[in-house]
Amino acid sequence: MSDLTKALLAIACASPVAIGGCALAPSAPPASSIRLAVSANDAKGEYVDGAPRTVQNPGPDTVSIIDLTSSPPRAIAEVEAPTSAVGPPLSVAVAPDESFALVTAATKFVGGKIAPNNILSVIDLKASPPRVIQTLQAGMGAAGVSINRTGTLALVADRRDGTVSVFTISGKVLTAAGKVKVGDEKSGPTSVVITPDGKRALVTRNGDDGLMILNIDGSKVEATKRVFYAGLAPWSADITPDGAFAVISNMGRNQGDLDTVSVVDMRANPPRTVNTVTVGFGPEVIKVSPDGRWCAVVVLNGANRPASHPYHSANGILVVLRRDGAQLTKVAETPITRWPQGVVFSGDSRTILVQNITEKNIQVFSFDGSSLRETAKIPLKGGGAALRTAER
Repeated sequence: MSDLTKALLAIACASPVAIGGCALAPSAPPASSIRLAVSANDAKGEYVDGAPRTVQNPGPDTVSIIDLTSSPPRAIAEVEAPTSAVGPPLSVAVAPDESFALVTAATKFVGGKIAPNNILSVIDLKASPPRVIQTLQAGMGAAGVSINRTGTLALVADRRDGTVSVFTISGKVLTAAGKVKVGDEKSGPTSVVITPDGKRALVTRNGDDGLMILNIDGSKVEATKRVFYAGLAPWSADITPDGAFAVISNMGRNQGDLDTVSVVDMRANPPRTVNTVTVGFGPEVIKVSPDGRWCAVVVLNGANRPASHPYHSANGILVVLRRDGAQLTKVAETPITRWPQGVVFSGDSRTILVQNITEKNIQVFSFDGSSLRETAKIPLKGGGAALRTAER
C-alpha cells in the first residue's frame, strides 16, 4: 500500500465518510476535526513586475489536497482540474464531511490568450486517487463557491453575469437548479457565503461596492431587494460559526490607500454594517477561525504593483485580528511572500496556511494568540489561487 493510499485511508476512517469498512456518521463532526485543506492552483498566468502575463503552452491547472493532521501539514494528492487566479481566492469549497470538493474556473486558456470560463468541477476526495467525477456549467466568470452545512446546496458567484448559480447536491452529485439575478453585468458578484443555519447567504458585489442577502428555503434561493454597503470594492467574505456576524475584505481601488475590513451584523433586521477597521493596502481575503475568536487577513501590501509604483512593496502581509463580537483588534502581523492569495486555519485555530502565486507554495504558520511563526512550506505545481477547508 502506498504512502498516499495510507494517508487518505487514515483520514477517511477518522472522518464521518465511510470507505472500505470505516464507520459512518450521520452528521458532520465539529470544526476541531477538520482534517483537509484543498488548494486550487492556476498554471495559466504569472506576474512580472506587478503585471499579469499569460503563460504560453501552460501545463494543466491542478488541485492539491493537504493533510492538516500531519505535522507539518503536507500535500497528499493532486488532481488535474480547471481553476483560475482571477477572482477572490474562494473558488474552492469543501463538503462538510470532506467527501468532495468543488472548484470553479473563471478563465481558460484559448488561442494563446486568457478567456472567460464558467466551469464547476466536482472532485471526489475519498477516491483513491482523488479524481474529478462531474463537470458542470455555472455562470460566466464563475468565482466564489460555497456549500451549506448539510451538504445539500451549493452556490457560485458569477462575476461576469451578475448572477449566483444554484446547485442541489445528493451525495456527491450536483444538479443545476437555476440562477439568481443579484445585479447587472457590471456589479461583479465575487463571493457568496452561506449562514450556518442554511437560511441565508451573503453576496459581495465588487463591481458596484454592494452587498446583498439571499434568502434560502431548501433549493429555493431568492435575492432580497435591498443593497447595502461596507467599503470600496468588497471582495471576500466569511461568517462567524454562530452566524451572528459576517466579515468582509474591501479591496479598494488598488492605488495605495490603506484599505479595510468590515463587520456585518447578521442578527439585525435587515443585516447592516456595524464596524470597519483599516488593515492595509489591498486585503485579498479574510477568514474566521473555527473557534470564532480570530480573523486572518491576507493583505497584498502593494506587492502586486510594479516596482515603479510609489506604494510598491516586496512582500504581502498576514494580519490576525482578535474578534470580540463586532469589534476587531490587530494582535499579530508578519511578512509573507510576493503575491499571496488564500488563507485557512486548522481545526484547532492554531495553524494558518497562506498561498503564494509567484512562489507556487503554501506557507505554514503557527499562531499562539499573539504571534506568528513560519514552520514550513508546501510546494505547489501551479500558482496557488484558492484555498479552503470544510465549513462547519
